[in-house]
Amino acid sequence: MRVPRYNYIHQHGALAEEVAAYFQRLLLEGDFILNGDVTAFEKAFGEWLGVDHVLGLNSGTDALVLALRASGIGPGDEVITQANTFYATVAAIRLCGATPVLVDAREDDFLIDSAALPQAATARTRAIIPVHLYGKATPMSAIMSFARARDMIVIEDAAQSHGARSEGRPVGTVGDAGCFSFHPSKNFAAAGDAGALVTRSPAIADLTRRMRSLGQRSPNEHVVLGINSKIDAIQARLLLLKLPYLDGWNEARRTVAAWYRERLRDLPVTFQATDGGDEHVYHLFQIRTSERDRLLAHLVAAGVDAVVRYPTAIHRQEAFADLGYPAGSFPVAEALADELLCLPIRPDMDVDDVDYVVEAIQAFYGGRS
Repeated sequence: MRVPRYNYIHQHGALAEEVAAYFQRLLLEGDFILNGDVTAFEKAFGEWLGVDHVLGLNSGTDALVLALRASGIGPGDEVITQANTFYATVAAIRLCGATPVLVDAREDDFLIDSAALPQAATARTRAIIPVHLYGKATPMSAIMSFARARDMIVIEDAAQSHGARSEGRPVGTVGDAGCFSFHPSKNFAAAGDAGALVTRSPAIADLTRRMRSLGQRSPNEHVVLGINSKIDAIQARLLLLKLPYLDGWNEARRTVAAWYRERLRDLPVTFQATDGGDEHVYHLFQIRTSERDRLLAHLVAAGVDAVVRYPTAIHRQEAFADLGYPAGSFPVAEALADELLCLPIRPDMDVDDVDYVVEAIQAFYGGRS
């Protein structure tokens, strides 16, 4: 038996013929760029989130870069984010010419330690990027209060958490802007790279709309320094077709996660903490164990497609060595990099799949000498 991470037949099987027919028509008609399907997707995703403005982009990384630039962040500015995030969060800050300032994560839920913000902030701090990691929403009220009192921008990295809610509100809609990825690995996945910036701010939306189209206000009228970052029409069409399924898929992921938690509760592993009112969407199901690498090898040998995400904390990556954070600067982030292991989680998984994974983990712990 094998338990894979992805099942694209389940995701796309019912849609394949319609998407293929659309692609054929698109090829013949030639309406490739920011067509009506892009507009329809942006409108539908905005209505689903309850937000006024959605801008489809090439990727979640571009969403972060453009959100920062549209917020006026640049050289001389500092942006606070967490040390246990994906490369793109911190790279976007550098790509704007700003300086990343890192803080540690919390032990229980692996999210940004908002209590560390006062010590990290300086007179140059202009923005905060909290990351809604693994499908769990970051509690935003303390972050927003801190930022508003100091006239700071808040940009939510919601690349992993489509449909999660922070204190009752959809992630991505609480701060000044929210950034989503539709990478094929995500809960809400395109068939390639794609992303979106969402915002309630007309000013951020208008500037992002120009910046994604080479800074143009109209053809050949370049009014700001922009890039070329527009969601492909075929990706927008696919996402538009998949959006009605997303709430059900997220609910199915919660069911699979509950099965895992129940069956693994007596083993020497721990989980990302949840609270009774949150709406975790389980992009990843993480277990924490001091024997991560040995358990990973055991599971892979058993046909379980487990994987390690972020095995090196951001400040230990060569690309960010010049930030000057030595080993030990962020002990929680470093421990999570050594101890977290992702188990397969998909909305189409059944109890037999989960039981097979759990039995393989039980065999690992029960078979030790």
